[in-house]
Amino acid sequence: MRSILTVPVIVERFLQKAPSSGADVICLDVEDSVPPAEKERARTLAADAIQSLSAAPGALFVRVNGPATGLLEDDLSGIVRPGLDGVVVSMTDSADAVRQVDEQLTGLERKHTIPSGSIAIIPLVETARGVVKCLEICEASPRVAAAIFGAEDFATDMGIARTAEGGEISWARNQVAVHCHAAGVVPIDTPDPDYTDEAHLEKEMSSARSLGYRGKLCIHPVQVALANRIFAPSSEEVEEAKTVVDLFEREGLAKGLAAIPADGRMIDTPIYWRAKHLLEWAESAEA
Repeated sequence: MRSILTVPVIVERFLQKAPSSGADVICLDVEDSVPPAEKERARTLAADAIQSLSAAPGALFVRVNGPATGLLEDDLSGIVRPGLDGVVVSMTDSADAVRQVDEQLTGLERKHTIPSGSIAIIPLVETARGVVKCLEICEASPRVAAAIFGAEDFATDMGIARTAEGGEISWARNQVAVHCHAAGVVPIDTPDPDYTDEAHLEKEMSSARSLGYRGKLCIHPVQVALANRIFAPSSEEVEEAKTVVDLFEREGLAKGLAAIPADGRMIDTPIYWRAKHLLEWAESAEA
């Protein structure tokens, strides 16, 4: 899930272009990009798109309206079909909300003869309460595969202005990443409304990766290629990790040592496991 591309389901030309974007996940949007009068039609369009895009590369998700909107139950009923890999649940601020989605998905999977538990949940954490409850949210169901931090709605909830530097969201952004790793789910960084300034995007994505994020919610295909590159280990990182693992296993573990010197630095157990995890990450990014 290096890149999750949101696609307004009511815009046909965007739907047609989505499969060629290179995104790991195509996320059909029936939430923010759909005006209230179009919600019902959007569900039908999403269900049709799931069928037509089922052979497209990558996973297929739908972003549904949040639990407090009164639209979530109808959204799920309208869009759950064979071929759907998961749902992104907007404005998730409690574990109970996740469990309710899990329960409804179980019933809909049974109704549509979909293997039980196969539809994943990605909570969108974008309120102050959601950030505070993020660990509970991530641990609320085995369906939770990832969580997304939503900076714009978080700033709105806090009554603060967004800046290019992002200092006002830094604490919450860190918290979501930490809670995701604690729960064993993939942390996905906030979407960036700027899709024209490549230098800015690369800096923001690199910063997110340094905090532990493993993917980006993209709003434009231009962002996808950057996300796919940045949220995967480089060839240099992979080679260095292979060297660390080989050296530590040969000169450390095989000889009963827990730390060994190498090129003027010490390689110990945490560094070894960090290298192992990076290689696992690289392998999953190539899958």
